[in-house]
Amino acid sequence: MRFLDSLSWTLLIFAAIFLGLAPFTPEPHIWEKLKMLAAGELSRPIDIFDLLMHGTPVILLVLKGVREATKPQPGE
Repeated sequence: MRFLDSLSWTLLIFAAIFLGLAPFTPEPHIWEKLKMLAAGELSRPIDIFDLLMHGTPVILLVLKGVREATKPQPGE
């Protein structure tokens, strides 16, 4: 959990926006890969790697948010 605590919010937000939405045109890779996953067409290793690469910052951002929300507050 120290790894999540060591990541700054700013870094994660920028990474989630820019890596998660790259390339911006014609459509973001993550959206394309999620559509392929929903259609059952995500089978090539490069597509799976691409989904993981573009989705990791978003997943880390969510995990850090959950950790911050469930962390006991001082004095409790």
